[in-house]
Amino acid sequence: MADLVPFRQGRFADLPDAPRVPHPYFEAPLERVQVTTAAFGSTTGAYRVHGEGPPLLLVHGLMTSSYSWRYVLEPLGRRFRLYCPDLPGSGESSKPPAEYTAENTARWVGAFQEAVGIRGCATVGNSMGGYVCMHLALLDPGAMSRLVNLHSPGFPELRLWALRALLSVPGGRALLAALVRFDPVRWTHRNVHYFDESLKSLEEARTYAAPLTTPEGRDAFGRILRDTMNPGEMGRFQSALAGLRDVGGFPIPLQLLYAERDPMVPASFGPRFATAIPDAEFAVLKDASHFAHVDAPEAFLEAAVPFLSG
Repeated sequence: MADLVPFRQGRFADLPDAPRVPHPYFEAPLERVQVTTAAFGSTTGAYRVHGEGPPLLLVHGLMTSSYSWRYVLEPLGRRFRLYCPDLPGSGESSKPPAEYTAENTARWVGAFQEAVGIRGCATVGNSMGGYVCMHLALLDPGAMSRLVNLHSPGFPELRLWALRALLSVPGGRALLAALVRFDPVRWTHRNVHYFDESLKSLEEARTYAAPLTTPEGRDAFGRILRDTMNPGEMGRFQSALAGLRDVGGFPIPLQLLYAERDPMVPASFGPRFATAIPDAEFAVLKDASHFAHVDAPEAFLEAAVPFLSG
C-alpha cells in the first residue's frame, strides 16, 4: 500500500486475465425472474443469490453489474441471504428501449423485490444504485427496512447538464454508441476508477463490457446516462428531500458512506447529503473510491454491517 498511487490507471495491455484477488461471484447461482412495470413493461431480471439469513438486497451502480459485489459476497453471505440483481439495461437483465429515469428504475427495483419475495428487506445501493434506492424510499417507504447509500450522486452538476444536452440532440446517443462500439472492453476499463487500480482485470472489463457489445445494450447505456443521470430530476429529488424536514425526516433508517475523494462522484456530496438529511448516519471511508465494496471491503463492512443488522 505504501507504493500505491491512488487512482493511477495502468495500461490496458498490462491487465491480467484474472483478478489478483479471487472471489466467488461466478459460483453464486444465477437466477432469472419476470419483472413488470409500467415504464419498462415485462422484463427479465437476472440476479445472483448467495448466503443464508435474512434477505439483503445489493443494488449496483452505473456501467457495472451485480459482479461489483464480488468481494463482499462471502462476508455478507455469512449473515444474510444476498440478492444481487442486474438493473434493467445492465448485465444480463433485459434492455428495453424505455425511459430509464431514476424513478422508473426505482419502481423496477420495488417490482423485483415483489417478484422474488423480499419486499421490506435491508438494502445497500452503490453509486447510481444508491441514488435509485433513495428514490424508492421516497416512493414506497415500506419497500426497504433500512438503506446504506454507498457514495451516490444526486446533486445537479454542470457536467451532467452538458451530458444531458449532448444525449438529447438528434444523433447524440448514436455518437456515444459508435464510440463505445469501437472497443467496449477498453472503454469499460478506462471509465471505471478505483483507489487501487491493481484490482482490475480483463475478467472485470469483459464482464462489464458484455452489454455494450450489442446494439440493445449500447442504446440502453445511452438512455441510462441521459435519463437516470438527468440533473433536472436530481433537482426535483433535492426539493423532495428538503420537504422531508417538515414531516419527520427520511422515511427509513439511512446510512451515508462516502470516500474521502473520488474522480467519478464528488466526495463533497457526502457532507451535502448529511446536511440535507440530518437524521441519516454519516461516515467517511479512507483509502477508497465510491466502489469501496471493491477496493476497501473491510472498511465498508466495518461501517455497514452494524447498521444493516439494526
